[in-house]
Parts: sequence; C-alpha cells; structure tokens
Amino acid sequence: VQLVESGGGLVQPGGSLRLSCAASGFTFSTYAMNWYRQAPGKERELVAAISSAGGRTDYADSVKGRFTISRDNAKNTVSLQMNNLKPEDTAVYYCNGGRPWGQGWYWGQGTQVTVSS
Repeated sequence: VQLVESGGGLVQPGGSLRLSCAASGFTFSTYAMNWYRQAPGKERELVAAISSAGGRTDYADSVKGRFTISRDNAKNTVSLQMNNLKPEDTAVYYCNGGRPWGQGWYWGQGTQVTVSS
C-alpha cells in the first residue's frame, strides 16, 4: 500500500494550494479518504473526509468554506483544494484511508504546507 502526497509548499496568506494524493496497493474506490494535518506541538487533526463514491464530505470547522476535498476513483487520487490560506493552516498534511468511514489504516508520508508572508 502506498499513499503519496504532493503539492505542498510555501504560500502567502490569502493564497491557494492544491494537495494531491496518489493511492496504490488497495481497492481505492471502496474506501473513504481523509486529509489530516499536524502543526508543531499540536495533535494531528482531521481536516476533511470524503466517502468512497464522493457523495459525502466532512470538514473541520476551521476550514469550512475554504477547503474542498475531491476524489477521482478512475485515477486513484484524492485532492484537497485550499483557498484563502491562513498562517494557522501551517502544518504537515497527511493523506489517509483504508476504512469505509473514519480514520483509515493507511497513511502517506506527509507534505509540508507553510503559510507566511
């Protein structure tokens, strides 16, 4: 099983980034997928979740209206579009999946997102 994130980087406040996660080694289309993040000194938190077919999504209150999770089951990818980024969004972002809903068994290696002027 592999989950490989990409798309992180340094962005100014108010800017946008799009994270992507490429999955392999498991039946991607049958599982929910999640994005988590962990800031220095803080616990890992769920940012966004999407059901196996994409019909259900869930977001942390802190990102509602700014972030959008989506998936392409034909390409085994899940993405996180992040708009109007704030310094408090700075964290390592992790792709996660492998269960019908909730935190899955599989984790990516993480990608750093830094929001700073």
